[in-house]
Amino acid sequence: MPMTEKTTWVVVADEAIARILRKPEMLGDLEPVEELTDPDAHARGADLRNDAEGRRAGSAPAGSQQNPVHRLRGAASATASAGESELHLHAESFARRVAAHLDQALQQNRYEELKVIAAPRFLGMLRKQFSARVAASVVETLNKDLVHFSNDDITRRLADTALPSGTADQTL
Repeated sequence: MPMTEKTTWVVVADEAIARILRKPEMLGDLEPVEELTDPDAHARGADLRNDAEGRRAGSAPAGSQQNPVHRLRGAASATASAGESELHLHAESFARRVAAHLDQALQQNRYEELKVIAAPRFLGMLRKQFSARVAASVVETLNKDLVHFSNDDITRRLADTALPSGTADQTL
């Protein structure tokens, strides 16, 4: 009886896009399965950065005296911290959505093995959201932001960094 190869999905993601690709049965480039998006993620980030302009700690009206001790505490402000926290919460929400989608697809036997390529800032969030079953299906993770690369570029990157079975992490 001929051995059949396991269905392998490759998830390439950042805080706004999760591209799900499938390893073809025969040789060839990764094939698209579907894409999950959070289109407002990048817009929210730009809005938060622009909205925080001019409201950083350490900046004072011209001619005012500042206590030098307070200036040593750093340049972060409540506005900057709130903006970063909001971006983090939105990214965590998207990670939960991606993880739930992968869990449902695994339950439906749409894939057996999973390779995850994610931006460093997002990879940890995804890992925390994976169910035990999805986590067990992960055969490789790459700590790299390749979401805007073409399918053939991603295929080449994976081929160039082929890992022995059981190896979990690699940075390209």
